[in-house]
Amino acid sequence: MAGKPKLHYTKGRGKMESIRWLLAAAGVEFEEEFIEKKEDLEKLRSDGVLLFQQVPMVEIDGMRMVQTRAILSYIAGKYNLYGKDLKERAWIDMYVEGTTDLMGMIMYLPFQPADTKEKNLALIIERATTRYFPVYEKALKDHGQDYLVGNKLSWADVHLLEAILMAEECKPDILSAFPLLQAFKGRISNIPTIKKFLQPGSQRKPPTDEKFVAVVRKIFNI
Repeated sequence: MAGKPKLHYTKGRGKMESIRWLLAAAGVEFEEEFIEKKEDLEKLRSDGVLLFQQVPMVEIDGMRMVQTRAILSYIAGKYNLYGKDLKERAWIDMYVEGTTDLMGMIMYLPFQPADTKEKNLALIIERATTRYFPVYEKALKDHGQDYLVGNKLSWADVHLLEAILMAEECKPDILSAFPLLQAFKGRISNIPTIKKFLQPGSQRKPPTDEKFVAVVRKIFNI
């Protein structure tokens, strides 16, 4: 299991996308083994490599890691994206949990019944602009630095940029009332490793479409 981390997941965003983002931001090359049909998932389960019978699963440093949060924490710690002390780590955790909540709402939108999608999309936009983005706008203003925590790039920044871009796919001008977040988006997007990940042809996955929803439903029996 030495060498590049190997990611086991479907050929779409889902819970693995934040892991791809964080590895890419850290400048770490990774391989992907895609679960394309139900049998692929069943094989991983029968081989006993999934601790709780679930993916995402990442092979890294001789471990087969599961649970998205555990994987992300490990990568953040390993690549110096997790603050300099416990207090900074606590702030990073709080910011990450907030963006995770928002991204979760967006992630599940394509899987919801057509008749509730419009209502849920409106809720996402309302939550983003009244609950989540004001927090980050204020944090940047109060902190007066280019990054959310300390004065260097952390997991919190990478996660927030991912959330911003997902929210903009829901509503392109969603940052219109947040000038500091607009500037933040420009800064973080131009960090060389992240800029590379945002280019066409990278391992970043496209937004979830109906075709992919059908594949996921089949693999996971949902």
